[in-house]
Amino acid sequence: MSQVLREHAFGMLTAGMFTRAVARECNGQKHPFTEVIKANIGDSHAMGQKPITFLRQVVALCSFPELLNSPSFPEDAKQRARRILQGCGGQSLGSYSASQGVDCIRQDVAVYIEQRDKGVPADWDNIYLTTGASDGIVSILKMLVSGQGRSRSGVMIPIPQYPLYSAAISELEAVQINYYLDEDNCWALDINELHRAYQAAKEHCHPRVICIINPGNPTGQVQSRKCIEDVLHFAYEENLFVMSDEVYQDNVYSPDLQFHSFKKVLYEMGPEYFNTVELASFHSTSKGYSGECGFRGGYMEVLNLDLEVKAQLVKLLSVRLCPPVSGQAAMDVIVNPPLPHEPSYLQFHKEKSAVLGALAEKAQVTEQTLNTVPGIKCNPVQGAMYAFPRIFIPPRAVEEAKSLGMSPDMMYCLRLLEETGICLVPGSGFGQREGTYHFRMTILPTTEKLKVLLEKLRDFHIKFLKEYASLEEPKR
Repeated sequence: MSQVLREHAFGMLTAGMFTRAVARECNGQKHPFTEVIKANIGDSHAMGQKPITFLRQVVALCSFPELLNSPSFPEDAKQRARRILQGCGGQSLGSYSASQGVDCIRQDVAVYIEQRDKGVPADWDNIYLTTGASDGIVSILKMLVSGQGRSRSGVMIPIPQYPLYSAAISELEAVQINYYLDEDNCWALDINELHRAYQAAKEHCHPRVICIINPGNPTGQVQSRKCIEDVLHFAYEENLFVMSDEVYQDNVYSPDLQFHSFKKVLYEMGPEYFNTVELASFHSTSKGYSGECGFRGGYMEVLNLDLEVKAQLVKLLSVRLCPPVSGQAAMDVIVNPPLPHEPSYLQFHKEKSAVLGALAEKAQVTEQTLNTVPGIKCNPVQGAMYAFPRIFIPPRAVEEAKSLGMSPDMMYCLRLLEETGICLVPGSGFGQREGTYHFRMTILPTTEKLKVLLEKLRDFHIKFLKEYASLEEPKR
């Protein structure tokens, strides 16, 4: 396994810890737990979330058009399926689409963006359908990375960050430029920190790109409009390409906060900014309220690309022929859901509200419970699907971890898994300020299972602190 893949696997923690736990169970060994609770990855359906009926109906109709004659499917689902199939070669989901995606779906995405952003114009020619958001993110990075030595492209990424970014930067041999989010201010973007990171990086590379994840993964924050304005002004001044990862735009739980798209804020800053700053924003079927990770549907909207560069982007995307057409169909439902006058609206609205309402409740329960545990401090889970609490690890435990050749929070998470069956991701997989330790956990388990997880975690942490505190007491 390459170093790049090792880093990505470590960050996602799907290899190693969970595999090790399952292997021990398969060997018939006894454990102090009856099940492994996976809170390590944002896979909603794997954690028990039910599919949105309307989305599955449309994709089913597209996959098996004979069902269009069935009275079991509502007419609004059939209308969408017919429209999508008419846009497919041979009216079949099994045909290749254009590399940019099915035209009518790209048009629906543009209408969705325009409605989301309260009338900010969206041109469907700037929309590219992708294999999840990850495919779009990597494609843009491939297009932007160039140069050698001090002229090599530098990519500014938030720390903590989603490991896709560090893995892609490493694979492309670009230069990773870390800027730290402000943990003491609920993981907000700090414009002074952006300037610090940029100026330091100029000594050894050419900073070309700034990446933002909003709402945040792994940190769960929702950036304010002021923070977004600061970033866009910074990008304008320094001629940086902005990559805005907005896959959690539906996942906002704090009632006094709202999602602001980078595009809308850029538009409201005036034509000098809106017609100049290069911006790519990303969305996906995998998160939000649908949680359809397996369909690998997504899109990106790219603004202000030079026409020749745009042509090169299309060439780059054509190498992978096209994104999965079933995923494109799923993406279409997310941007073109049932309207209030249509027969599927009430059920769709009920299911969507139930998912987001449960996540909001679990976000609050997670934050409140973790903050009752001595040695754990958790910022409000304002959005996305994760908590990223800071944990106190006693110096003696830090020394022990280093003697074992691992980070202290990795040792902590391994111990937690081995003693409780709870699988979390150490903060070192995402990056963190030196001398601080964290873990990331999802809020996706059912409410009942989440409460069990939090109770076990609290008991483990108190036991962990007592164990290493007693080791530090002077001998009598």
